[in-house]
Amino acid sequence: MIKLFRQDFNKKDSRDYILYLPDQEALNQITKSEFVTIHDTHWGIESFHRAIKQVCGICRLMVRDSQGIKTQILCSLQTFARFGKMRSENIISNWYELQRNLFTLVVRDYIVENLTNTAAGY
Repeated sequence: MIKLFRQDFNKKDSRDYILYLPDQEALNQITKSEFVTIHDTHWGIESFHRAIKQVCGICRLMVRDSQGIKTQILCSLQTFARFGKMRSENIISNWYELQRNLFTLVVRDYIVENLTNTAAGY
């Protein structure tokens, strides 16, 4: 037996969630508010995994030996913790803001440098 929950986003879009528990009695006692708590916890875990991979670079290992791999994983986790602290202190609004701003500055500097070099060449 399963329990189905539907989350409506607007008139056309909705998402269905299926909850399975092996104990039928426990499944019957799950309420919508309890499901929302479970869903929010799950979403927090998914967000952590996405951020630790995309922003902190835990998947892009640049080393091969086990000590180097451990060091890079530790550094990625420390970076994530610092980003979390910055979010809690309202220094940044989300994890991706620093990455986006860094990329924007690098592109800007590249364009400015090449405009200067192009203008000097003519």
